[in-house]
Amino acid sequence: MQDDLNLIMDDASESMEKAIAHLELELTRIRAGKASPTILDGISVEYYGAPTPLAQVANINVADARTLTVQPWERNMLQPIERAIIASNIGINPQNDGQIIRLFLPPLTEERRKEFVKRAAGEGEHAKVAIRNIRRDAIEGIKKLQKDGLSEDTAKDAEADVQSLTNKFIELVDKHCAQKEKEIMAI
Repeated sequence: MQDDLNLIMDDASESMEKAIAHLELELTRIRAGKASPTILDGISVEYYGAPTPLAQVANINVADARTLTVQPWERNMLQPIERAIIASNIGINPQNDGQIIRLFLPPLTEERRKEFVKRAAGEGEHAKVAIRNIRRDAIEGIKKLQKDGLSEDTAKDAEADVQSLTNKFIELVDKHCAQKEKEIMAI
């Protein structure tokens, strides 16, 4: 019984850590004033008939605080990369000079900053929902063990442990979101 309980706790903890890792990844994709290659993560380019991540067909560099450069390994990839960036809807128009693609990030207006803060808060809320779903599944597992003979006191203690684990991860989500908001709102 105790092994099953430990397995439930370990699974819940591991799943919650994955939810935090996903949140961190999503938050890095939200622009915060300065140029970052992570803005282009998730963009796929049609490369010889197969969708390929942009970072695997081009070199992405930060030229200065507001400029990214994308230099494809093959010159014939300039047009597909440019189309993929436009289609990704990240709000940046690529400038193609025949050699490299430059992405000029416009300075963020107050309205745009608030929009990004809302997006970050939305990602935080998704992470919280995922964590709460993990808690629900763990508690259901504990109740199933209780029906199979786990003592009521042990079950209540395990549920309290799951709740404290959930609270810890929810605080972590809030901390990440507050940090991202501060980063976005800094001028």
